[in-house]
Amino acid sequence: MSLLEVRDLRVSYGGIEALKGISFDVEEGQIITLIGANGAGKSTTLKAISGLVKSSGGTIRYKGEEVQNIDSQKVVEKGIALVPEGRRVFANLSVKENLLIGAYLRHNKDEIEQDLQNVYALFPRLAERHWQSAGTLSGGEQQMLAVGRGLMAKPSVLMMDEPSLGLAPQLVRDIFTIIERINDMGVTVLLIEQNANAALKIADTAYVLVTGEMVKSGPGHELLTDPDIREAYLGVTSG
Repeated sequence: MSLLEVRDLRVSYGGIEALKGISFDVEEGQIITLIGANGAGKSTTLKAISGLVKSSGGTIRYKGEEVQNIDSQKVVEKGIALVPEGRRVFANLSVKENLLIGAYLRHNKDEIEQDLQNVYALFPRLAERHWQSAGTLSGGEQQMLAVGRGLMAKPSVLMMDEPSLGLAPQLVRDIFTIIERINDMGVTVLLIEQNANAALKIADTAYVLVTGEMVKSGPGHELLTDPDIREAYLGVTSG
């Protein structure tokens, strides 16, 4: 049994089917990536798992339990956290306050403090700026804060929506290194990324979405050398 199982998932927005019956598995301890063009349904998939959008068909099971269309807060309580696209930090609150918001469903103060220190160890820049308003951070620092806030929920599965979007090339490399470190800490990662090259390099398994349908899957390193994928998503023409 996979940690997270999605079967025949369908989501419609105003009569238009954004997801047309997709199925995939997230195995415990792995990095799974969904790649595809804008509008393929990647963000919708994460939102459906998070309970932020209602699905119209199919099933989502986490640890064997159906979690489809339950309240988004309950999804977090069960161990699935989302780092949303666009970072969405609370600009007027401090770095530390933003991080503690990530732990709002937890009650053990000692464990929360320990996890706060773990996030600071992962992101030393956040430790240095813990008192600063989140709105004054750079884009890269805000992305680190969004990831750190997700980790403060102590998830088994951390879903990340376009974590490298809008970042300078060096920071993109840093973010992907951090994703691997998070995975090494025992957190399963479900990642969606426009930067297909970087995502496939670190993914154990990758799935390709095209206009709401799953068209291909396989180990990340295999899709990295697939001629169709290289042409469609990596900008490499064959022949």
